[in-house]
Amino acid sequence: MVTQGKLQINSMENVEDKNSGRLGCFGWILVIQIVQEYERAVIFRLGRITDRKPKGPGLFFVLPCTDNFVKVDLRTVSFDIPPQEILTKDSVTVSVDGVVYFRIHCPISSVANVTNAHSSTRLLAQTTLRNVLGTKNLSELLSDREGISLNMQEALDEATDPWGIKVERVEIKDVKLPQQLQRAMAAEAEASREARAKIIAAEGEMKASRSLKEASLVISESPSALQLRYLQTLNAIAAEKNSTIIFPLPIDILQNFMQRK
Repeated sequence: MVTQGKLQINSMENVEDKNSGRLGCFGWILVIQIVQEYERAVIFRLGRITDRKPKGPGLFFVLPCTDNFVKVDLRTVSFDIPPQEILTKDSVTVSVDGVVYFRIHCPISSVANVTNAHSSTRLLAQTTLRNVLGTKNLSELLSDREGISLNMQEALDEATDPWGIKVERVEIKDVKLPQQLQRAMAAEAEASREARAKIIAAEGEMKASRSLKEASLVISESPSALQLRYLQTLNAIAAEKNSTIIFPLPIDILQNFMQRK
């Protein structure tokens, strides 16, 4: 317990002892304590909490012989959940860790209802993480982190409410998979990508063949269109400044020579 300010006030009073006729004296001492804006003090007087409400911020008085007090920090506290080995619903072993943010909203409950509120919240967060993730599949664990974090926050908040603790946020930091499972998932993803690529290539070939069929029907209706296509091909080859030019000959010309022979 850290005492940040202390001031003793002594007061003496004289009274007459009726039996002996002599004067007696008694006194009382007050000690002034100081708590910060983000702190509250829970005072126990003869073992009982005074006024059922905390003191602070600022100055307050305590009696040295009968009072003792506990300071409670109201600021938000964060802690890491150690990596937990968890067996998912589909029997996959993963290692998961996270982070929890919480604060004390009722100082009296945090002192009177639990021995160590911070330590109890840490232990409860570990068990809650295992319980929540044990009901999820691996695919849900990898894709629905926000939903899992929300479920954990609600479960922790409900369990720690009697301790005067408000769980503000829970986040899943990292999910570690076994090496064999990572290789298997990588191979599955690669095979799936290759299958999609083959399907896309086949669809492209089918569309191209349909376009070629339509083009051949159009060219067959006009023989001069084929000659224009030859000239366009030669123009495209000549634009690249090639030394060799391949000139396609119509098959009809070759057939005429073959018939003469």
